[in-house]
Amino acid sequence: MSENILAILPELWTATQQTLLMLAIGLGAALVLGGPLGVLLFLLGAGQSLDHRPAYLVLSWVVNTVRSFPFIILLVALVPFTRVIAGTSIGPLAAAVPLSVAAIPYFARLVEQSIREVPRGVIEAAHAMGASELQIVWRVLVREARSGLVLALTVLAVSFLSYSAVAGVVGGGGIGDLAIRYGYYRFQTDVMLLTVALLVVLVQIIQFGGNAIAHRLDKR
Repeated sequence: MSENILAILPELWTATQQTLLMLAIGLGAALVLGGPLGVLLFLLGAGQSLDHRPAYLVLSWVVNTVRSFPFIILLVALVPFTRVIAGTSIGPLAAAVPLSVAAIPYFARLVEQSIREVPRGVIEAAHAMGASELQIVWRVLVREARSGLVLALTVLAVSFLSYSAVAGVVGGGGIGDLAIRYGYYRFQTDVMLLTVALLVVLVQIIQFGGNAIAHRLDKR
């Protein structure tokens, strides 16, 4: 192990914790806000129980607009909002704000797509038995689509792990910040390779765990 890597090991541990913190906050916001938003998008769609084309088009336009922003631009554009929410524009908590804003519509669209895979006959049967809208959402839509929802969350986690690395470029902290400061500015190639390897390991763990959980939940 090179001297460069030995020297940055304490910082590497801190950077990993910062990355996981950013990822946890972003995924939490996606679950709490993006999940219900995705369900609402589905219910407002054509032929569904809350079918309302104007509302669907407006909500869909907002979701697509936020998703269309490159993350680095969104991160910079939200600096004033980030200062209001986090009290600062640097550090992992500050970076978690734009991460959350980006994650909510991203996950909402994934949720909508997953729920669309639920057989329409199952939904109609639940309506025929007098189930309420909330019961249909929780006991039919979410239950039947749970495997796909787990895979959607896995895709989100993997994508936003790379986004958290981008946040390090503008002082967000985490593994990306470490890679830039040591691997790029100081030309320490071994440190750069180590951070890349660590990100690869994290992606593999997330993907393997998500696949395993989705497989266990899939009752088809």
